[in-house]
Amino acid sequence: MKKVSGKTKWIFAIGQMGWSILAGIVSNLLVNFYLPDSTEGGKITFVTSATFIGLTVIGLITAFGRIVDAVTDPWIAGMSDNCASKNGKRIPFMRIASVPFAVLTVLIFCCPISGESTVNIIWLAVTMILFYIFMTAYCTPYNALIPVLGRSQKDRMDISTYISLTYIVGTGIAFSGKMIWEAVAGATGLDYYLCARLVLGVLAAIALLCMLLPAFLIREKDYDDTPPGRENAFRSLTKTFQNKHFRVFVLSDIIYWIGITIFNTGFIYYVENLLELNNYMVLFIFMTFVTFICYPVVNILSRKFGKKKLLVVGFGLFGFAFLVSSVAGMVTFIPNVVYGFIICVLVGVPLSILGVIPQAIVADIAESDCVSTGENRDAMFYAARTFAFKLGQSIAMIIFTSLAVIGQYTELDAAGKEIVKNTGTGYRLSLVIALVLCVIALVVILFYNEKSVMDVIEGSHKKLENNKENGGE
Repeated sequence: MKKVSGKTKWIFAIGQMGWSILAGIVSNLLVNFYLPDSTEGGKITFVTSATFIGLTVIGLITAFGRIVDAVTDPWIAGMSDNCASKNGKRIPFMRIASVPFAVLTVLIFCCPISGESTVNIIWLAVTMILFYIFMTAYCTPYNALIPVLGRSQKDRMDISTYISLTYIVGTGIAFSGKMIWEAVAGATGLDYYLCARLVLGVLAAIALLCMLLPAFLIREKDYDDTPPGRENAFRSLTKTFQNKHFRVFVLSDIIYWIGITIFNTGFIYYVENLLELNNYMVLFIFMTFVTFICYPVVNILSRKFGKKKLLVVGFGLFGFAFLVSSVAGMVTFIPNVVYGFIICVLVGVPLSILGVIPQAIVADIAESDCVSTGENRDAMFYAARTFAFKLGQSIAMIIFTSLAVIGQYTELDAAGKEIVKNTGTGYRLSLVIALVLCVIALVVILFYNEKSVMDVIEGSHKKLENNKENGGE
């Protein structure tokens, strides 16, 4: 099989930037778009913020969409593992899913009624479900290429580092959307929501181009000649979860994803409400910079100390960062802008760890399982991990959107118009919950037996080397 080149690694990583732009648009801007923190400046609400048994409509819709998405993961993974296309098992899915994935990202923000309406709720529900289905159709096969391209530990860590770099760039591009459309609206005088949809359309087009590059420039068959599987998707999923190492990792992962999704969803609210700053994008860029410069360090340290130890450190740092964030705006002796940069440093460092290490761990477990069982289920391992963290994200969306309305109130502006505001109480509670979750994730990952997994892999590699030395195949 052909050895992956540095150029191919970067082409592959560009695909991650594409889908992370689309995912970032929905995960980071959706709630703020539909339920703005304040209705000042001509902003409106498209769906009701009223709660049902403590849950908001938008929280329920996004959570349900994620659950549907999670359920389709093993289905897509099974079809990918069993695919007999001449272009490989993964590439055909990436090519088909790219366009509808990008188009649906924009349609989510194109609700037909200007103002609160049941029609908007239905529109959001349908487009969200379709969005997540096509997101799965691209991302699950894409992730399954990681162990295919990364046959050695060095290649695997390089790929994990590269896709983490492009992921954070894509997320940053998505995060900039709100700032860009507000700037365009202010400069041109065009409708705020028209500008939002135009800007999101441009970002989606950029994302589409990025996703298509690996789908058409990487020849999968050069790196993988394993025959397609024939196993039922859900039987394969069951076998995947029978791996004890994977179960421990996934439990920790799902708990972590609830916490980090709460933080990501609430970031704009924390900056604008708790810190009373309007430069959330500056802070995000700085946080991204901190994460960037830490990636090479994480790559080096993982080889020296192992992946598990870095995960433990990452969870601990996240917990501390969320603790500091929960009292944002209350520490009067530190200017809010300085406090914001402190939070960005505290979050940026563990983001680099959690951006690189988990993908590499899944690849390790998948390879170890393949050696032990003789069955290749690369896509299913990534689908099972995706299933778990999407479930975590669903729970996080319900938690955050339900807490966000705590402290919400209305008052009259100078013109006598009623506007919505928020005391920030719910935002602080969300950060406390994120802190607790990170502590629990840290405790769980302590039970992951990394040595056992790596011993199986190293034993397999030594056996192959001995066969080559002895003239074997």
